[in-house]
This record gives sequence, C-alpha cells and structure tokens, in this order.
Amino acid sequence: MSRRAAVPGLPSRFPIGEQLPALYADDDFAQRFTAGLDTVLAPVFATLDNLTSYLDPRVTPVDFLAWLASWVGAADDPQWPVELRREAVVRAVELHRWRGTRRGLAEALQLALGVHSDVTGDGGSWWSNTAGTDLPPPPAAEILVRVWPVREARVDPARVREIVRAMCPVHTAFRVEVLPGPPADEGR
Repeated sequence: MSRRAAVPGLPSRFPIGEQLPALYADDDFAQRFTAGLDTVLAPVFATLDNLTSYLDPRVTPVDFLAWLASWVGAADDPQWPVELRREAVVRAVELHRWRGTRRGLAEALQLALGVHSDVTGDGGSWWSNTAGTDLPPPPAAEILVRVWPVREARVDPARVREIVRAMCPVHTAFRVEVLPGPPADEGR
C-alpha cells in the first residue's frame, strides 16, 4: 500500500489559483476548484522534489524499497529487518560482481544471516589460453561451507543451504556445516 496520496493540509508550492489570469483572481468558484486540484497535485510535486531520496535505498520509504530491490536484482525478504533490506539493496551490485566466488558467498552469508563462514574447495573451475590443452582434472567432489553465528545464537541450516545454492555456480556440489563457533586452525 502506498503512503503517497492526498495529504490533508499539504500546501502546494505552486498554487494554480495564483497562476490564473487576473480575471479569475476574484472568482470564488475558480479559486475553490483550483484549490481542489492543488490538494491532488501537492503530493506529486512533493514526490518529484524528493525524487533523489526515493532512489536512495538508505532513505527511501519502506514501501518503495521492494521496487528498488527489483531494479538491481537484490534479495528482498519482507521478513528481514528494514535496515538489512536497505543494506541488501545498497550492496546488490557489489554482490553480483562477486557471485560464484568464495568472497561473494561469504559476503552474502554475512549480509543475509549475520554469520561468518569458511569456504573450502573450488568447485572445479578450469581454464586455459592454449587451444587443444588437455582436459582438466576431475573437479573436487564438493565444496565445504562452514558457518558459525555472529549476530544471533542460532543459525538455520536450511537458510544457509538456500543462500549457498543461489550463490554457487550451478554445476557445484556443496556441503554445509553449522558450527557453534569459529573452527579450530586445523594446521592451515
């Protein structure tokens, strides 16, 4: 539901009655009629005057945020807190740039769930500048994504899998482990 509608008492910066020819300046009907139009047009002028604020996800009205998210392909979960939804829109282009990489996956998990993560394995990416190069070795069976909480005490494994599935290349198999805290160094 939009909150941008007729606002009682919102004055128009450009009253139509004042712009009419002098002949209508004292015409009561013309002044009342144009005052009604001023009431309808005042929110339009207010919106246009503040258009840059509508296009800034940090300050846009909440009901406009989902539309901005659709412009940049950002995840917009209405169940997220408003500040998290705003941050997802602000960082959407950056996250798209890192999509399919370890960094992109870690940042998406941090943003959406407030977890730290450790991603091991490469999903079998391979390239060569030379034509006729031998086929690459078989890819690792899967990548391992370990997550542990930062903001909240509990991490929902289903949400982690959903984000990993969305951020990993389609050919990549993965396994998710939810840890109670940061992993031990394990000799790395």
